[in-house]
Amino acid sequence: MSRLVDLMQSSGRPPADSDELSAGTVENAEILPETRLVFHTDPRSPGADRYRLLRMRLRELGSSGKLKTLLITSPLPHDGKSTVCLNLATALAEGGKKSVLLIEADLHQPILNARLRLKPWAGLAECLEGTVDPRSVIRRVHPLNWYLLPAGGSRVNASELLQTAALAGVMSKLTPHFDWIIVDSPPVLPLSDATSLTRYADATLLVARADQTVREAIDETIAIIGRQRVIGIVLNGVTSFDRSYSKRYQSYYSPKAPRSEDENT
Repeated sequence: MSRLVDLMQSSGRPPADSDELSAGTVENAEILPETRLVFHTDPRSPGADRYRLLRMRLRELGSSGKLKTLLITSPLPHDGKSTVCLNLATALAEGGKKSVLLIEADLHQPILNARLRLKPWAGLAECLEGTVDPRSVIRRVHPLNWYLLPAGGSRVNASELLQTAALAGVMSKLTPHFDWIIVDSPPVLPLSDATSLTRYADATLLVARADQTVREAIDETIAIIGRQRVIGIVLNGVTSFDRSYSKRYQSYYSPKAPRSEDENT
């Protein structure tokens, strides 16, 4: 489960030019418990409710036209950024009411296909190499109702690929077709990739893990990215908070008296 800390229209249709975006190509994901996609598997849990709160905050910025492309990164590996990406994409998609694209930009350690039990296909790396059009390799992921551009595979240095001018071309082709774009970035401190990617995002959301990510690493990461680019921090793995919150949440959100989503946010 995740806790939101310091965090600051409906289309009901596939993206525009859906024939170009392979809207008819659907990949069926297998959502296992270890995927930790609580927004889908346990929508009444406290963890899912935290993502509803995060979605509500992001909606406020999105409706004002200030936010559409969101970079999600972390100071170090294993902080849980990809888990946050999967849950947030599912939350923002609202069951398909919004067109959401998740771009896997961690070309060093791509894991999304494996996490969702999807067979690999060409992705961002091939787009940056100029061998495929990004609109031709986007797939809709069932039953999560968002689109995925995976990392793909590459024969050249991943960091250099992300620093080429081709990335601007990829983003310009994709941005007009979606309500939201989430970019799963490599961690900041071991690599230079995230700083290259921030140029193509409206804002950055930082993921840190409780009892693991030290304050100095967070401060250094914010200094590298730029404080003005970071709109918030998701603190992942706060078990003591989850236990306390869970008791209060479950007593309010009784399955016997279901409430609408708006009431629960």
